Amino acid sequence: MSTAILKRLSLDMFWPTFDPFLFCAFHDDNYPKANVSMGPAASLAGRPLGQDFSRIDNWSMYHGKTIPGFPAHPHRGFETVTIVNKGLVDHADSMGASGRYGEGDTQWMTAGEGVQHSEMFPLLNEEGGNPLELFQIWLNLPSKNKMVPPHFTMLWNEDTPVLKQADGKGREVSIKVVAGALEAVSPAPCPPNSWAADANNHVAIWLIDLPENAQWTLPAGSENLSRTLYFFEGERVELDGAKASVNEAFMLKSDASIVMQNLGKPARFLVLQGRPIGESVEQHGPFVMNTRAELQQAFSDYQRTQFGGWPWPRHDQVHDRSKDRFAEYADQQKG
Repeated sequence: MSTAILKRLSLDMFWPTFDPFLFCAFHDDNYPKANVSMGPAASLAGRPLGQDFSRIDNWSMYHGKTIPGFPAHPHRGFETVTIVNKGLVDHADSMGASGRYGEGDTQWMTAGEGVQHSEMFPLLNEEGGNPLELFQIWLNLPSKNKMVPPHFTMLWNEDTPVLKQADGKGREVSIKVVAGALEAVSPAPCPPNSWAADANNHVAIWLIDLPENAQWTLPAGSENLSRTLYFFEGERVELDGAKASVNEAFMLKSDASIVMQNLGKPARFLVLQGRPIGESVEQHGPFVMNTRAELQQAFSDYQRTQFGGWPWPRHDQVHDRSKDRFAEYADQQKG
């Protein structure tokens, strides 16, 4: 095994993550054509609606009962980074903000002191399939920022930089830079209270597309970082000569480079990197704090305040079918 590879792990829907990351879910659903209500035009019989992770026919309803997705639920103490490669997500939250995003867009939301939001997957194509592919990554907040005001921002696909490099044989490798500068490419700013906002924390979120038979070297970073490479689409690759198969993850030595050689059809990877926060973590469901007492306080505060309540007519809020991708922030700005 390459000296750059510290450990290899298998992948399912929920991927292993390491400090400062808390969680990474990979949703890959081949939804059928849509009905008039923006749900699937298919029978829902046999699905445990409200808790459907069944993958029947290669798609799930998750916590949705008519439209797939995740109706209103609370968070405190961390951030969600949602990267949508295919399909659309409708966002609504207790701050009054809303949006529809997808097809390469990223939403970065700081839950901070507490927010409710819904994440629904509206199906708009009534003539054919509605594929959805997204990552949701949970990035922890340090104790000093656990109770900052909630905030969300959009990183639109058109504004997200992509590093393109030839591999010496005419094959172009593409790396989408969501967070963390790579070579001379710098991403759009992340939210101000994020662990990623301090360049000294070296937080990186990169999506690598490696064409058939292409080769690329993931450059060395700083030492003592968490760095994980997720191989989620393709067939076979070699990492510093070590054979790897799709649906594997690799914990890497952060200050070592690694040569990635594709041996099959086009391959895709996600890289998560960052300096560990190194604080105690107490987590229960949607709340992530440092102590058990803070966790109990989070539940108490939510029961008392509902984190501002829910200003929308539906807990599974979706926006008008005719709307294009958009964002309306709590201060009424549009983007």
